[in-house]
Amino acid sequence: MHDMHNTTRAKRVIAPVAIGANATKSGAIIDRQGYGGVQFVVSYGAVTTTGTIVTLVVKEGDVTGTMTSVANADLLGTETLASLPVQATSRTSEVGKNVSKRIGYRGMKRYVTVDAISTGTTSVGCIAISALLHSPSNAPTANP
Repeated sequence: MHDMHNTTRAKRVIAPVAIGANATKSGAIIDRQGYGGVQFVVSYGAVTTTGTIVTLVVKEGDVTGTMTSVANADLLGTETLASLPVQATSRTSEVGKNVSKRIGYRGMKRYVTVDAISTGTTSVGCIAISALLHSPSNAPTANP
């Protein structure tokens, strides 16, 4: 099959939530059994403060209780590029607010997740993260 609909599965990692200041949003753990990889899609809402920083940390594990940071070699893209940096000037849409970014995982661990760590100025804005599981061992995949 050469379509994405029958060869992917979407899962929620972090439901849409206010970013807040100096807090960690822990993502749901995704079981990738039966899938070759994961693409995380991070959506940032209308972040209005320039001092807000959101740092993403992708984690992996053979079991759900011992998740560790993923080595850069097992990521497609970087956590830095998928994160939301501080900005010296006002934020613009599709750059520092109202933007979606992505980071892929190509490691071999069964379980993966993403944590979002906010620091800096209190923010009026939101974040949501979804996982797109791909390259299934059996297709078509179940919908939803």
